[in-house]
Amino acid sequence: MSTPPLASGHEGPHALRPLLDTVLEALDTGARARGGPLPAGGPEAVAGRIREAVGDVLPDRGDPHAVRTLVHAFAATAADPAHPLCAAHLHCPPLAVAAAADLAASALNPSMDSWDQAPGASELERLVATALAREVHPAGTPDSLVTTGGTESNQLALLLAREVHGGSVRLVCGANAHHSLPRAAWLLGLPEPAVVPAPGGTLDPDALDATLTRLSGPLLVAATAGTTDAGLIDPLPEIAAHCAAHGARLHVDAAYGGGLLFSDRHRARLTGLDAADTVTLDLHKLGWQPVAAGLLAVRDAHDLTALRQRADYLNADDDTEAGLPDLLGRSLRTTRRPDVLKLAVTLKTLGRSGLGALVDQVCAHARQFAALVDAHPDFELHAPPVISTVLFRPTGVTDTTVAAVRRALLTDGSAVLGRARLDGRLWLKATLLNPATGPDDLAALLHLAATSRATLVEGHTPR
Repeated sequence: MSTPPLASGHEGPHALRPLLDTVLEALDTGARARGGPLPAGGPEAVAGRIREAVGDVLPDRGDPHAVRTLVHAFAATAADPAHPLCAAHLHCPPLAVAAAADLAASALNPSMDSWDQAPGASELERLVATALAREVHPAGTPDSLVTTGGTESNQLALLLAREVHGGSVRLVCGANAHHSLPRAAWLLGLPEPAVVPAPGGTLDPDALDATLTRLSGPLLVAATAGTTDAGLIDPLPEIAAHCAAHGARLHVDAAYGGGLLFSDRHRARLTGLDAADTVTLDLHKLGWQPVAAGLLAVRDAHDLTALRQRADYLNADDDTEAGLPDLLGRSLRTTRRPDVLKLAVTLKTLGRSGLGALVDQVCAHARQFAALVDAHPDFELHAPPVISTVLFRPTGVTDTTVAAVRRALLTDGSAVLGRARLDGRLWLKATLLNPATGPDDLAALLHLAATSRATLVEGHTPR
């Protein structure tokens, strides 16, 4: 058997070209077979299709058509975030230019743990990390680390706070905080977090002040700029003022809302963000990147010295003294992908105005959809959207029916809506991250929800 072709090297592009044609064709035929935003039939039906396509996972003899078969099945059973009726989660449709750059990163396969594995990539990461850190912290000596997303960034933020305070810190967060924050406190062996009320979905600054007054010892306050449930933004200036008054460190989880920094129209909603010691960003949300594309921005680059490690085979003292960059302290991971390439290509290709225009579009779509909901007699709007998330529910039904409406849409593959529990009730959630969504798509999404409601409540499908 001859050696299979490699993706890089002089022959790599020639080996990839026919495979790319195969993959692109299979993506197309798979999407056509799916027909809608996700496959119909529910979990068992989808699992059966995958099992049929895969067959023997590790056959004695390989199948030369495996790429075509499995990519087709993968696309046919996917939830496609680029479909305008796929609007459940903070799961964006990636830009074609970012996906193309990600292919180059996969083909060359640099590992971002030593300079001799990633010479150019290491400098590219330094440039992009610094530039994005300055978007958050325009003054001082900021820096940022590339992460796998909000969960890793939040964990790093707690770790840095612990080390800055000499090995002990207590997390203070709102009841609206992302689950990764208390989980990170548990993982790091920190005390039980102090949870501050978040009436209406945002952290109460007066309750925070009372909590900080009551507690002693090093404290880390975690605020949120873009909750996963409703896209709400905590009152950052007031929170920052209370942190300063009590000497508490401030972290802001802006995994969702951080993308507003690119928009001249919406950037002011993040006023106070620059006061944070650390900030979580996710560009696989309002940045339209393939997963993963997270960052942790720090106001003071000196805080990152806590992550420094020495492994002679990666960053020997004499190598670093000779000028080879030390990459091991740039992450808790050792081997890691060059996710920075797709970020750099996107930033350079679209620029601030291009990214800002995409942010403005999805925020406008949310306002349009909210207006449709508000005008519909069979639906209740939770509140006007803050970013691009709209919560709504059928009127006159129980939470059980709300959940059933969503599952019915998922099972027949017609639409993907999320769910959120807020103010003691269950809501349908439309998270609008597709800039190409049009008015007809928004109307169709609400019509499908109305049809599902009528079928469940009234026992018939309206015309």
